[in-house]
Amino acid sequence: MINEFKEFIAKGNVMDLAVGIILGAAFTAIVTSLVDDMINPIIGILVGGIDFSSWGFSIGEAKFNIGNFINAVIKFFIVAWVVFLLVKGVNRMKDAAMKKEEAPAAPAGPTEVDLLKDILVELKKA
Repeated sequence: MINEFKEFIAKGNVMDLAVGIILGAAFTAIVTSLVDDMINPIIGILVGGIDFSSWGFSIGEAKFNIGNFINAVIKFFIVAWVVFLLVKGVNRMKDAAMKKEEAPAAPAGPTEVDLLKDILVELKKA
């Protein structure tokens, strides 16, 4: 089991995943600031000066923060949109690279069968 774990860790995909998680965490901080500090105030102004983070209600000791949930949904859609744009850009770059790699096909020469037929014709002449 330990050897299998070492094999798993040694693969390059694990490092790619670790880098992705670290960048994702840093990106989350940026998106949180964007939503909390820029988008929510604009939406609040459009809706009539409402601050989503203060929305909620209590039942006994339990506090239900609906505004925080709305903020989380907005953050999710922003992250999903940015990831969509990133994937679309990467796919476009891959397609462009693939088109460059596709060299025009070399002119087709005679096949083995054609060559063997020519040899047979020449042998019959002799």
